[in-house]
Amino acid sequence: MQKQLVTILWLVGIVVMINLLSRDFFLRLDLTEDQTYTLSQATKDIIRDLEEPVTVTAYFTENLPPQYGKGLSDFKNLLKEYSTRSGGMVNYEFIDPNDDQVLEQQAIQNGIQPLLINVREKNEVVQKKAFMGAQISQNELSDIIPFVSPDGPMEYNLTTSIKKVSVAAKPTIGIVQGHGEPGFEQIAQVYQSLSILYEIENVDLSNPVPQRHRAVLLLNPVDSIPPVHFTNLETYLNQGGNIAIAVNHINGNFQTMQAEENSTGLGSWLNTKGISLGKSLVIDATCSAVTVQQRQGFFTVNSQVEFPYFPRITSFGDHPIVKGLDQIAFPFVSPVNFNGDSSLAFTPILQTSERSAIKNLPVVFNVQQQWQQADFPLGPQTLAGVVQGDFGGDGSVSRLVVFGDGDFPIAQGQTQGTADNFSLLVNAIDWLSDDTGLIDLRTKGVSSRPIEEMEEAKMIRIKWTNFLLPILIAIGYGIFRRQKNQQIRKRRMEESYV
Repeated sequence: MQKQLVTILWLVGIVVMINLLSRDFFLRLDLTEDQTYTLSQATKDIIRDLEEPVTVTAYFTENLPPQYGKGLSDFKNLLKEYSTRSGGMVNYEFIDPNDDQVLEQQAIQNGIQPLLINVREKNEVVQKKAFMGAQISQNELSDIIPFVSPDGPMEYNLTTSIKKVSVAAKPTIGIVQGHGEPGFEQIAQVYQSLSILYEIENVDLSNPVPQRHRAVLLLNPVDSIPPVHFTNLETYLNQGGNIAIAVNHINGNFQTMQAEENSTGLGSWLNTKGISLGKSLVIDATCSAVTVQQRQGFFTVNSQVEFPYFPRITSFGDHPIVKGLDQIAFPFVSPVNFNGDSSLAFTPILQTSERSAIKNLPVVFNVQQQWQQADFPLGPQTLAGVVQGDFGGDGSVSRLVVFGDGDFPIAQGQTQGTADNFSLLVNAIDWLSDDTGLIDLRTKGVSSRPIEEMEEAKMIRIKWTNFLLPILIAIGYGIFRRQKNQQIRKRRMEESYV
């Protein structure tokens, strides 16, 4: 009896010791495709370099329905990981504002607004106020995450907020204005992402471009650019500056259903830098859709029609600018070709599918055209690329990123920008600025899984396989059972005879 008691005490002691050790020593297996529950290297670097503690005050309502409760448990686990990895430099606390009127007012004053959600109580559905947000603060600086979505990019939102409050001096980047480029309000999502890491300044090309800018963005100019402006831009590039250019070399007009050249002068200037933008548009069998109004009897209905002049890029290389991207939509895009000498290095970063074509001006398009396989005789066409080298001949290395479309980060008109469209432009600025820390994190957990387009013959094979396979399995199983029963009866008859 005494021996059994000693054994039990030993087992209890081992269990207690394992539990104590597991608080500091643990192993987590993350089997998700993009390692959703594993901190990225960008996050580890940012929290490791914290010089002063950061406090995260999470305002969460307890006992929420499962679809919201998952967000609470995931956010708690995430904060535990941050605290552990930072060596205690990330502190956190959870507050339930529903417990006290004072706490509720505190949450609202800090920018966390409640949501009204439906909750089933006692066989009826009632509305309940739910808080699901967080305040991140360091000294006098603070930032908020107004809503922590259970399915949203929690790590990205939390890390960027920590970055905002902990970075004292940000490097500057410039965005060119003065030639009809979109204002900051038209690229709000891009501006918001860039402002996390950089101070953003307007650039007036009538004056020399300050070399303090890590990078300069020239996005979708529509007016003619004077020669002196190109001179100032070139001086910046020749002295080691980095430039991203996204331009509509050819415009598509849905009013006239024609394409026309956009005479900004950028095409000629880029040609001196080894980049040729053809007076043409690229079409691709893998494409996005446009909304078309069609008459059905007395009614007018909107329908989605695939439009090859809007190539959809789904295959990416290993360049940092496109790392982690899933899908890019490019409306009315021109091919980007390299014609420079050996002193410059060119790297394509975006290409069409294996079924594409080039349409030279003049171009007249029809959104209801019935496209055939023969309409796409060409292979992959380059839509964006990077040129690196000594442009000025003084030994300084510069970088130039060129996109054959200027609309892709702007949500307007016939096509709406996607999250990856915005990330593509921000990634380009990060890469030009030698700050690629948030690229991995920006696209983490953001994915698109469109149904793969299949040939008709393959679809027919799959359809008949789905139809016939269950029947054949049932017949095979019936034959197997019949033969087995016959063998059993035969064996019984032999035993009975004996």
